[in-house]
Amino acid sequence: MSLLTVNALSFAVHNKTILDGLDLALTEQEIHALLGANGTGKSTLAYLIMGCADYQLTAGEIRFQDQIINNLPLHERAQLGITMTWQEPARFEGLRVEDYLTLNKATTDPSYCLQRVGLQPELYLQRAVDKTLSGGERKRIELASVLALHPRLAILDEPESGIDMLSLQEIIDVIQTMKQSGTTILLITHRQEIARIADRASYLCGGKIVVTGDPDIVAEQYRTRRCLVCDGKVCRA
Repeated sequence: MSLLTVNALSFAVHNKTILDGLDLALTEQEIHALLGANGTGKSTLAYLIMGCADYQLTAGEIRFQDQIINNLPLHERAQLGITMTWQEPARFEGLRVEDYLTLNKATTDPSYCLQRVGLQPELYLQRAVDKTLSGGERKRIELASVLALHPRLAILDEPESGIDMLSLQEIIDVIQTMKQSGTTILLITHRQEIARIADRASYLCGGKIVVTGDPDIVAEQYRTRRCLVCDGKVCRA
């Protein structure tokens, strides 16, 4: 059964088409990887699903649990059980990590959540979620907050470069923990080795999903930049 369905979604800004008639479906408790080169609209799709300000569909619809959510604001989508991690994790001056992990009536032990992302609770619970933390530390804490929330859908938008991220095994462990707790995951990445841990994968190219299926096959098509629609000749990659 589909938890999230995106039908014929289009998005344009300043007369430039970013997404063009995109279709995507995620089933309950699935890990679904979304592959695509930098600048192909992966994060844009995430913002549209999440309902971020300044991101309005040009055409199409987004359904969550068979409810059309096109016009719902971000906070109402969050109440339905949709959450997202950001390429650049947020800072919250004056907010302790322990308090951050227990917002929104999260019930999971914050110490457990920190341990699952490779952080020692005794070193982090009383620290502030601010500039004293590195980008990698904030990313780990952000993932711990997703674990604490038990969302229906978690959109994990992997940074394109730079910050000290989790190892591949740590990423696998965290995502598998989310899945086991009942969360469906949309894993947005440009790294084939991460996409291969998914149940299914899709390749975004030219504003469309050009192939969906076995992660190994989709990752190989992405690696060679040869897809069923553009055959590698007009890709934005």
